[in-house]
Formats: sequence, C-alpha cells, structure tokens
Amino acid sequence: MKYPIGIQHFEKIRREGYVYVDKTPWMWKMISEGSYYFLSRPRRFGKSLMVSTLEAFFSGQRELFKGLYVDTVEWDWQQYPIMHLDLNVKKYETKEDLYKVLNRHIELWEQTYDSPYGDRDVEERFLQVVRLAYEKTGRQVVILVDEYDKPLLQAIDNESLQSEYRSILKPFYGVLKSCDRYIKFAFLTGVTKFGKVSVFSDLNNLFDLSLDHRYTGICGISEQELHNYFDTDVAALAEANDMTKDECYERLRYDFDGYHFSRLSKEGMYNPFSVLNTLSSQAFNDYWFETGTPTFLIYQLKKTNYPLEAMTQEELTVDTLNSIEIMDENPLPLLYQSGYLTIKRYDQEFKTYRLGFPNREVEEGFVKYLVPFYSPNKSDQPLTYIGNFVKDVRNGNAEAFMRRIERFFDGGDYQVAGKAELYFQNTLWALFKLLGLYVDVERHTTDGRMDILVQTPQFVYILELKIDQSADIALQQIEDKLYAKPFEGDGRTIYKVGVNFSSETRRMTEWKIA
Repeated sequence: MKYPIGIQHFEKIRREGYVYVDKTPWMWKMISEGSYYFLSRPRRFGKSLMVSTLEAFFSGQRELFKGLYVDTVEWDWQQYPIMHLDLNVKKYETKEDLYKVLNRHIELWEQTYDSPYGDRDVEERFLQVVRLAYEKTGRQVVILVDEYDKPLLQAIDNESLQSEYRSILKPFYGVLKSCDRYIKFAFLTGVTKFGKVSVFSDLNNLFDLSLDHRYTGICGISEQELHNYFDTDVAALAEANDMTKDECYERLRYDFDGYHFSRLSKEGMYNPFSVLNTLSSQAFNDYWFETGTPTFLIYQLKKTNYPLEAMTQEELTVDTLNSIEIMDENPLPLLYQSGYLTIKRYDQEFKTYRLGFPNREVEEGFVKYLVPFYSPNKSDQPLTYIGNFVKDVRNGNAEAFMRRIERFFDGGDYQVAGKAELYFQNTLWALFKLLGLYVDVERHTTDGRMDILVQTPQFVYILELKIDQSADIALQQIEDKLYAKPFEGDGRTIYKVGVNFSSETRRMTEWKIA
C-alpha cells in the first residue's frame, strides 16, 4: 500500500495509486445542503486534502472519483470557475507579505477572466473578478480558501501587525457575502476561529462545521475506517513489533485516537498523520507532535499565569471554546483548536465543555516539552533524570526521591512571576505529570494546598505540601484526614511525606517521611 504522507493533492493521490480514505460522503453532504462553510481542525488533519478534493469535484473530473461514494450521486459533473486561495504558502512578517500572496492569486484570476480592475484595492479586485467569472462562464463561482488564518496565527503575539492583517482580510472575505448571487459554493479552513470581533464579523452566512456532530468524520480516521482500509497493514505492523493484531489496534488507539470535535460524538478520531506514518514505517513514534513545537502555547500559559491543573478541570462555554480572542485571559481555546487538548465531557444542563489530552502521543509530548519551561533552574534536568525519579519510586526509596525533588528546586530563579502558590503548583504539576507517564500519579489541588498520591504495585506515597508552615503540620494533616486509610491492608508499604516550601526563597525548606 502506498501512503500519501505529506501529499495533499487529491488528483495525485488518485492517479498515482495512494490509499485514499473516502471522505466524499461528507463532501457531498456539504454541497447538497448548503453553500458557505468553515472548518477548523488541527494541523496535518486533512483540511488541505478536503479543499483539493472539492477542487477536483467542481472541476468535473469524474474519473478521479470512480469507486467513491460521490460517484453514485446525481450531479452534472460540469466544470465550474474555481478560485483557490492557499495562504499556507508563505511566512508572513509584514502586511506587504500578505498583499503579495493575495495579489499573486488575484492576478492569475484576472488574467483568466480578463478583468480590467487591477489598479483597485484587493477586495474590490476580488469582487470584480468573481462577477466577471460568473458572467463569462455562465456558472456560479466556487471559492476555496485553505488556512485562512495563517497570517493571523503567525502574528498572534504582535497585536499591531495582527490588526493590520485583520483590516486587510476582513473586507477581502466580506466579498463572499456581497457576491452571494455569483457564488455556488465556498469552503474555508483554518486551525482557529477568529470570531465576532474579527475577520468573520460581517460574514454571518458562513456555516461553521467545526463542532457539528454530523461532520465529525470529515477529517481524520475513524475506528471503522482504520479497520476497513488498513487491517492488513495493522497486521503487518503487529508482526514487526512482536504484538498480536488486537494488541496493535489497542496501541494505535492509545497513542493516536481520542480527538472529539463535537459534544455529541462518542467515538474519537485518529490523527491521520501519525497513523499513516506508523503504518508506513512499521514503527511507533510521535510523528504529529514532532512536526511542530507548541512554544507559543506555553508562552501563553506562562504569560497568563495559568494554573496548569485547570487545563483538564475548567469548564468552558461554546463561545469561549470557539474563540481565541480571549487568549490573553485564557489560553485553553488556543490549545483546543491547535489539537493539544480535545473535548472530554459536555454538561448538557449548563452547556459547558471539559477538555483533556486526546491521547498518549499528545499528552506525553506536550508534558515533556512543557517541563523545562517550568523547571526552576531552567535546564533539562527533569527530563534527563526522570528515569532516576521513576526508579526511586518503584524501588521504595522515598528518601532518595525527596532529595531529588529538593535539588530540583535548588538554584532556581527567585524572580519567577506569579504568586508563590501558583509557582509551586505549576512546577510540581509539570514534574509529577511527567512522572505520571511512568507510574500512577493522582493530584488534587484546593486553595493552593497540594495533595499528591503516587502508586506502584509495591508502594503508596502520600505527599502533603505546605507553604511557609512546616513538614510536621503537613504530616499531621495526612493523619487527621485519614488519607492513608483506603490503602491499609492491601499489602503495600505506605509512605507519608510532609513537605514545606518557602514563598520567600521558593525552595523546599523541610520534608519528613513517616
């Protein structure tokens, strides 16, 4: 089987015999039921391929769709005038960069349809060429915009530049509404949704598919598709890795499944980029995560002094989840729309969402990448020595484990921004979350006081942390609140650990083990 890794052109996939998971049922649903659509999905999830598929369909290339669902529907298979704008082709550092890309596309359309309006503003030129395309061909125009938000995302930490981009793109995309009579179909994709106060504020005829349960499967790979299209390949992957086929399916599910794009979707979607790379190489690896680094996302987490524990506990409304304009107050929508978090639960009564990591690849990759940013001594020490942390825990060496944590905070930066409680919460969340990838760690945070439970088959560790108090007070709370009682009698050795931190030095000042 030929895997279309990095190939986003539908015609190339079909003509050269690459595997294609049939997404034309969702494509046809869009075409037959409406005209204007927006779809947000994480990077490398198949958005560009859907744009290319639509382009081939409206070009009348029926031969490319033989054997696919859409070949069975009633359609004229005529060629429509198509304007495909791909904003994923350039690094945007100035507004001139954006103008160059828009001009390049518009000039080609103007040449095709003999437009005499090349001396006007880009939005006026766009409007006129859409009109001329309709008048000269007698057919309404198809408009496809891939990664509409690329310039905005690249300037996400530069408000003045982003404002310039918005002032250009808002009237440009507004043509979709003012030219409604000339337009057959429009489809825009992106990673994020810049909402009501931004580029789409006037474009109220654009239907957002991003959280619509009917379109959950439009990108990515479902469980059924994995079995239907790749069962033989999964068997080969299993053999190459000394696994049974069932074990291999479970590993694929654990590593790459779990994306939910609707409050109603019960089945998760697999990351197609990671699945295809794994099947092609016959080796498990973090393919999607390694193609992009979430540096800016972590910058936003630190900039907003966001409590890391809340990433998987905070309740978000649909309006919050859909918009990244509030990222300077809450970075979670950006984390969700970028694919690092996904929907885990929906509260029907209060209409709120709870987020979480979709799968092992994203959780482990994100936490490993995040830890050095929260390390007090700004080194990769927790990553370099995490194996020693884990060995101490597994071997019941509580003293050595606590000494490592003590050294972790020694030599730290005393000027770390934020309250002392939040500093300790975030630092220890990151450290114990990384540790939790290898042993069972549960954490419960209330009003800045942290309870940590670590379990192995032979040992139980109960840690109570205090700030500007004492290790004895922490130990006494473990006793008074009977934290150890649920584990008495199960045969494991129980360690009770009381820890005190100093808000002044931001170090661990005392710890005791019972």
